[in-house]
Amino acid sequence: MKALRKMRPARGANLESVPVPTPGPIEVLVRVRAASICGTDLHIYGWDRWSASRIKTPMTFGHEFCGYIEKVGSEVTSVKPGDFVSAEMHVNCGHCRPCRMGQPHVCQNVKIIGIDADGCFAEYVIIPIRNIWKIDPAIPERYAAILDPLGNAVHTALSFPVLGEDVLITGAGPIGIMAIPVVRHAGARHIVITDMNPFRLDLARKMGATLAVNPTETPITEVQKQLGMLEGFDVGLEMSGNAEALRDMIANMSHGGKIAILGIPAKEMLMDWRQVIFNMLTIKGIYGREMYETWYKMSVLLESGVDIAPVITHRFAYTDFELGLEAMISGQTGKVILDWTGLACWMRFLILYPSGQLAAQS
Repeated sequence: MKALRKMRPARGANLESVPVPTPGPIEVLVRVRAASICGTDLHIYGWDRWSASRIKTPMTFGHEFCGYIEKVGSEVTSVKPGDFVSAEMHVNCGHCRPCRMGQPHVCQNVKIIGIDADGCFAEYVIIPIRNIWKIDPAIPERYAAILDPLGNAVHTALSFPVLGEDVLITGAGPIGIMAIPVVRHAGARHIVITDMNPFRLDLARKMGATLAVNPTETPITEVQKQLGMLEGFDVGLEMSGNAEALRDMIANMSHGGKIAILGIPAKEMLMDWRQVIFNMLTIKGIYGREMYETWYKMSVLLESGVDIAPVITHRFAYTDFELGLEAMISGQTGKVILDWTGLACWMRFLILYPSGQLAAQS
């Protein structure tokens, strides 16, 4: 099979031919249909300090996907070949205290498929059966391929009740943008999102934000005045990892406000904790998805009509993976999907060479 591999500790990646893996007794083999590119994949591709400390080459990366069960292990009975699936790519140990208390999403020994083990940027991927999530075939593949990041958005957005509340989102990356229709569906009143990227702000408007603003041009205090708000935001969703964005959020929360933080800062952040204390703010860190409550929630959200279509802006054949990665790096995208069916490759061939003849290569 073909797989997108990180072969050496340097920038770049290669399409390689590798053996199709064989599932163990409690594993399944999934034939990948579509896989989306995550910010983590950009770190691996670019080989930054984090990648150098975590990734063991050679390895296949990628951790957001959907596909069909190809083969099941000898002890697997809950799924069968042909089932449409995605997967929770955080593999919990099952033995630590959080796991035994029913909180595997905070497992102390978690391993991640696509980081600690070969991932889904391949024609086939091995997944433990307990991590498989069956998908309603009515859900489009393009949605099913981004359930992992949608889960991050749902986990963060629904960490606190938002019915009737005013919500501030800092960071209009794909996950921040996907949080907009989630909190809208859950009953939020005003939904304000901030970023400095005009392309992403436009996407946020298409996703249903009340206001999408560049905070360097329109301060959040001014936004509150425009919306007739008198006491600050009730719920904050920090998606940027930017220290200034978090400080700005804290300064614009109502007394007793609640903040969920998903964005990962590049380094330590200095905060005025007196604002947190005197305003009695609640701050909650978010990592991944709740296993498997978040999967239930996002499945129901999609089945009930929550629209995430605008966040999917680009789709490439897996052979054009570098175009997809560079598009993500440019910042002028939402979610970028790689098609692993081979059909996209064939369609691209027909578009470039409609006569069926290969053009001469210079």
